Amino acid sequence: MWFWLALIALLCWSGSDLFSKIGCQGEDDHLAHLKMVIAVGTVMGLHAAYEIFVGGTEISFSIILTYLPVSLLYIGSMTLGYMGLRYIELSVSSPICNSSGALVALMTLIFLGGEDYSPLAIGAIILVCVGAIGLGVVDATEDPALRAARQEQGNRKYAKSFLALALPVAYCLLDAAGTFADNRVLETLNEASANCAYELTFLAAAVLSFIYVVIIRKDRLVPRMEAPKFLGAICETAGQFAYIYAIADTEHLAMSAPIISAYCAASVLWSRLFLKEKLSWKHYLMIALVVIGIVIMGVFDL
Repeated sequence: MWFWLALIALLCWSGSDLFSKIGCQGEDDHLAHLKMVIAVGTVMGLHAAYEIFVGGTEISFSIILTYLPVSLLYIGSMTLGYMGLRYIELSVSSPICNSSGALVALMTLIFLGGEDYSPLAIGAIILVCVGAIGLGVVDATEDPALRAARQEQGNRKYAKSFLALALPVAYCLLDAAGTFADNRVLETLNEASANCAYELTFLAAAVLSFIYVVIIRKDRLVPRMEAPKFLGAICETAGQFAYIYAIADTEHLAMSAPIISAYCAASVLWSRLFLKEKLSWKHYLMIALVVIGIVIMGVFDL
């Protein structure tokens, strides 16, 4: 079951990447990342209300506090990721951000050991990690002429800067810390309760962002401009629901985390199809490594 949950998270989060990029790429909207937080927090808050009042999920202030460090790591990383989308292509940002799964897998094998994994399983983990990290490396070291050609097709120009790369890297580090801590905390918390705690914390972040954007900065939320953000928020919430159950399976964390992180491969494809960002053969090679690794993991467990 963990394998299918991980794939659902992969597909939903790649969709979230696409719609979030569309919603946050406006050059004149310097508060787009906070508006994205408002959208995600609103949708997650509605889902939490459904789970609590209809699904009967247990929630308390104690549970929210227990899960709070993990929630803050995730929300912080996502906010930085949304901010970074203004400065860099999705096909560059997503692979760098989602190298976090590779870090989680390595941390799991280093600190918890890999005695229960066969050479085939470890090889699959390595393939996915190499593919995810390789996508980031390929994009970061891309030939300037190829980069210019890709940006011309996408009708966007991005200046190469420290901030453009620093924001996705910061996302990667915070998200990896959150994922590793998440698995440890979920040993003491029910998955549904932990997910509701996270969603309610995100709702609180949305309320604070709304106060700052609308009341303090007196900015407007235009429905036409916010629609892609809410589509991204729906995908994000669905992906989060599948993700938290996937990584709760401690025995398969070193396999599920790289699969989920590999949603950057789908994001790169969506960026090529819908945002017209051009890919090179190196991109496709790294994507192939990720896909092969995922297939081996699924067959190995089934």
